Amino acid sequence: MTIKTADVIIVGGGVHGASTAYQLAKAGINVVLFEKEYLGSGGSGRSAAGLRQHFGTETNLLMAKYNLQVFPTLEQELDTGMDLEFTQWGYMWVAYTEECLDQLKKNVALQKSLDIPSVIMDTDEINARWPYLCLDGIIGAAFCGEDGHINPQTLTLSYGHAARRYGAVVKTYCPVTKLLAENGRIKGVVTENGEEWHAPKILLSAGPWSTPLAATVGVELPVYPERHNLLITEPVEPFDCPMVLCLDDGAYFKQCPNGTFMFGRDDQDEPHTTETANSAKFLEGVTKSVLKRIPVLSGVRVVRQWSGPYDNTPDHNAIIDWTPVEGLLVNCGWSGHGLQFGPSGGRVCKELLMGEDPFVDLHRFRLSRFEENDLFFEPAFI
Repeated sequence: MTIKTADVIIVGGGVHGASTAYQLAKAGINVVLFEKEYLGSGGSGRSAAGLRQHFGTETNLLMAKYNLQVFPTLEQELDTGMDLEFTQWGYMWVAYTEECLDQLKKNVALQKSLDIPSVIMDTDEINARWPYLCLDGIIGAAFCGEDGHINPQTLTLSYGHAARRYGAVVKTYCPVTKLLAENGRIKGVVTENGEEWHAPKILLSAGPWSTPLAATVGVELPVYPERHNLLITEPVEPFDCPMVLCLDDGAYFKQCPNGTFMFGRDDQDEPHTTETANSAKFLEGVTKSVLKRIPVLSGVRVVRQWSGPYDNTPDHNAIIDWTPVEGLLVNCGWSGHGLQFGPSGGRVCKELLMGEDPFVDLHRFRLSRFEENDLFFEPAFI
């Protein structure tokens, strides 16, 4: 068997793997990326793809701020001819209790200290700007007009295609079945079709599929899948509806640039699986929940429903860290907010793999925090 080599191997063709491949290839690194299906076929391409700077921890905010600095010119930078559909119609977190509103105020105060233009709005201000929203039970909201939307599929594909243009090898429909290590160092990967590739450094960024792959070299990752559903409606006239997230039942909705509306809702009862079946319970629950917030959509038809897996951790924050196996870096566990971190996630992984200092302190994302019981809780999470 012929063994092939690279400087860096990336396992996982979601947005973080594709972004890292782009960053490394652009820097002249010989990189090969393996994806079990097509780019974005896992959680990335199935996400709601909201873009926000509403977080409540400095680490997440610094990375989110970087993302929103990159997105406005990313389509031109990647230059693949694909429309990323980047829009800045804003992102609003809606509070129904004083406790939630107090937390939103704390989050916004931290955001403002980092020059993020978020504001707290009362119901009169919300009604004046978006009179089609039903405000029953709402006592206030946090809003940032710089936030918005992007197309998750063209974003991931564009990173992959731009990586190829700089010389990266992107192998789709090529599942990695196991990692290889020797004397405590990472050595390579074996693919389902029997190929063996060696590299001194490997990035494992395969969402919930990272856990079984890491186990093949004795690394335990506290990352597990959880199915989440979304639906899309037929298009209506665009009226710049922001992404709205309701903190009473976890429902959210947004209008896409083509006029369609996307509905989602958090449901802790969804199975912990990577299978992508649909849930009738979700369809009924989310439509009732969203229509009482935006009744103008009554009568609009649902076109499609789908699901995809979150890669959850116990504290619902990512792991970006070197593992005990020398040369093996992991970037996974984003717990549902990873798509929007594609630019910053790719940048910090490129910096780590090239021996550079990351542009943000990644201490809070370390793998050992779970064993140390020093979890990294993010208050702006559903």
